[in-house]
Amino acid sequence: MNLDEHRQQLTALQNKGYFNYGAQGPLPESALQAILKSYRHIQNLGPYSHSFRDEVAQELQQTREVIAAQLAVPASSITLTENVSVGCNIALWGIPWKAGDGLLLTDCEHPGIIAAAQEISRRFGVQLATCPVLETLNEGNPVEAIASRVQPNTKLVIISHILWNTGQVLRQKEIVEQVRSQNPNTQILVDAAQSVGSLPLTLTDDGIDFYAFTGHKWWCGPEGLGGLYVRPEALETLHPTYIGWRGILTTMTGQPKGWKPDGRRYEVATSAYPLLAGLREAISFHQSWGTIEQRSDRICKLSAILWDKLGDIPQVHRLQATKPQSGLVSFQLESGKHEQLVNALEAQNLMVRSIRHPNCIRACVHYFTEVGEIERLVEAIVTITSKV
Repeated sequence: MNLDEHRQQLTALQNKGYFNYGAQGPLPESALQAILKSYRHIQNLGPYSHSFRDEVAQELQQTREVIAAQLAVPASSITLTENVSVGCNIALWGIPWKAGDGLLLTDCEHPGIIAAAQEISRRFGVQLATCPVLETLNEGNPVEAIASRVQPNTKLVIISHILWNTGQVLRQKEIVEQVRSQNPNTQILVDAAQSVGSLPLTLTDDGIDFYAFTGHKWWCGPEGLGGLYVRPEALETLHPTYIGWRGILTTMTGQPKGWKPDGRRYEVATSAYPLLAGLREAISFHQSWGTIEQRSDRICKLSAILWDKLGDIPQVHRLQATKPQSGLVSFQLESGKHEQLVNALEAQNLMVRSIRHPNCIRACVHYFTEVGEIERLVEAIVTITSKV
């Protein structure tokens, strides 16, 4: 599809330069209409009719299958969740922790994941350790930095496929191999907030145990719907923590008798079911333009253009010394006035965001970003930084 025609579906882009895809993507009009149509259909059927209940089961399974196809994994390995944080929490709290176990995470994880790890450490007496990945952004080896800190008691390692703050892409297959060479019993949880919808994935080959993702960022789906991939071999080691009727098997008299045999066991109860149609339509929207390989290639080419142009601004320091491998481009101002720049840009309908660790500004490009938008953003940064 012609890119200009494609962008017409993204009404949020019509009056602004949007560079916040790492936080939330704009919803295609076709996805919005699919959600509205589903809500109306449910009301016409009756919100709790037998017809509706039968359709919900089909909608849930169809969505798992669509997601699984994008991740190149079996549909049975997919749990539908609300977002990345829920997926990570299912994995974190489902592991049978005991005092003295080790939990290793990088120094570039999201605060929500860090807080959950800290609470697990406090509650179960788990030894929490952090490995310095931030310092490997431009020199050093993040794979070695992580693997070298794996201990005999390390039960879980938490990484991000793409670091949310710097945009660095971690080679997760190598990490899995090196971690397991140190301790074959260690499992790996990946925060995939920035990778699903922006990178081609090979999860089965990589050997990842738990891969938590969302639909509202690079897939541009509705907020409130995401998922968790659980490697089939890891299924029996991860116990449900959040428990409801969607995840259990029942007897003829309605009594619980065990868990469902696949990723559905971690699903809980009633959700906003029309979001399912919205996410499927959003995924279809991207596929109508090109394959994930084509989209990812264009994302990297566009982020390289932004990275190059930022390098021409004397007051700007780019965090990455080499061209980015993802759609995230982070930079710092000589003045340190990051929040002021973010606010001034938004006043001109140019949306970026600030990050606290490391203290920087993050701009994201998608495959449908226009070079003219990048040029307008850079011109505004030049003008504003000359005044602050």
